[in-house]
Amino acid sequence: MLLIISINISAQDVAYKKGLIQVDGKEYAKVEVKNENFGLTKSFEVYTMSGKKIIIAAAATEFEQDKTDNTYLFYRLTFLTSNQVGIFKVSSLGQEKSFAKLIGNSGIIEADSTSDTRVREFIALKSASPRIAVNYNMVSRNRGWPVKLQQDKNIEQDGKIIGSFKPTGSSNQLDHYEFLLLSGVVMAKLSFAGGNNAQNFELFTAKDNFKRMVPIPTDQKIILADTSKDKNQFTLQRIAKWLVENQYL
Repeated sequence: MLLIISINISAQDVAYKKGLIQVDGKEYAKVEVKNENFGLTKSFEVYTMSGKKIIIAAAATEFEQDKTDNTYLFYRLTFLTSNQVGIFKVSSLGQEKSFAKLIGNSGIIEADSTSDTRVREFIALKSASPRIAVNYNMVSRNRGWPVKLQQDKNIEQDGKIIGSFKPTGSSNQLDHYEFLLLSGVVMAKLSFAGGNNAQNFELFTAKDNFKRMVPIPTDQKIILADTSKDKNQFTLQRIAKWLVENQYL
């Protein structure tokens, strides 16, 4: 079945001109383009012919490129009406036309939306599974100083901003966070239960592609935290200290 779908997709005649994708001579979708990084990369928004936004595409710079092949870029496509996300290759030269051809050949648009089934098939057939690339440029500073969390979610040591943290949601009594280097690279993803009295946390570090449980025992019982920083201020403080001590932050 996948082979038949692939053959049908490749047989379509896709044309792109002035922001309009045509498939087999029929208007298929509209594309809005935004230049980023001084024009080196572009982001795209795809609309149905009636004007409904259905796809957002942005360069996924956190993934590792093939060092022997610079002819493509990785893009993250978010299919808004199907609640799905995929990573795809787009030509680094002629990004706009390459992206338009990718969408025109996808066969995912039906009337005023995307087909959930066809989006899943499109991701299965055409998406990539690149490795995360982490460029570790840690801030030079005196590591003997304590680590502090700020109200703007930045992390400070010795008067210098060394990174930041971001809450990413809660589920099943677990709170989830990301820690980022000053460059914006996500260097750690973690979760824990128990709020400010958490005794350990589950940690994934992109630097070594490693996932494990890390103990952070404390006898101190926290009742109130400075919620202007975060509801889990004290646990995050201990986690940030651990990340600094272990050369991740």
